[in-house]
Amino acid sequence: MSGYDVIGNVVLVKFPRDMSLKEKKRFGVRFLKEHSSVHTVLEKRGKISGRLRTPKTRWVVGVNTREALYRENGCEFRLNVDTCYFSPRLSSERLEIAKLVKKGERVLVMFGGVAPFAIVIAKTKKPKEVISVELGKECNKYALENVKRNKLGDIVTCAQGDVRKIVPARQGTFDRIVMARPNLKDNFLDVAFSAVEKSGTIHYYGFYEEDKVDEMKRMIADEAKKAGKKVKILRIKRAGDIGFRKFRYRADIKVY
Repeated sequence: MSGYDVIGNVVLVKFPRDMSLKEKKRFGVRFLKEHSSVHTVLEKRGKISGRLRTPKTRWVVGVNTREALYRENGCEFRLNVDTCYFSPRLSSERLEIAKLVKKGERVLVMFGGVAPFAIVIAKTKKPKEVISVELGKECNKYALENVKRNKLGDIVTCAQGDVRKIVPARQGTFDRIVMARPNLKDNFLDVAFSAVEKSGTIHYYGFYEEDKVDEMKRMIADEAKKAGKKVKILRIKRAGDIGFRKFRYRADIKVY
């Protein structure tokens, strides 16, 4: 099997291209028997695409649903796997970022999805405020539900819309900005630099081949210069693979 992701009660499977539907169903029945918490087997079809980075799936066996209830880091999330991008593989990454947050910080999460970063941060460290901005209306609907589900309405605020319009309209600056950006051409760093507090931190996610990480460093330096900001890259860390020899990297950027 090429790989699969379990999102609560749903498993998304990448089947080999030459595998018949009968074989896929046989695999699915066996998977459900071996994993009692999983009730639905869906096939990943094609690549994640579009500005909202949504996948395409096909039902294989089990309960015919696209809605998942998923738990991680003491938090609970509901989402539709067809309309909302979500990666359970970033669970440890979300907790790692949350542990870096200091008490009393004002945090912005750009491209917030169903609010996993915002909720894990708020649940783990109880900052002053976390604002999660998400373009997709469907994802934001689930984000609002998830904030209520985790009883964090006094800390987390969800805003639906384009970060280029939403972030400048927000009052004040942020001590920490998490740029959980999808694999898009626009780096959006100009938006982050305009919203970050002096001595604040930006966690920027970029997608590069292993031998081209220096391109990310140069890009960050160029964007900082355009914005009139002095920065120091504290760390660059590999935060997951997205394809053959291509990885998601996180750059921790201190802004002075």
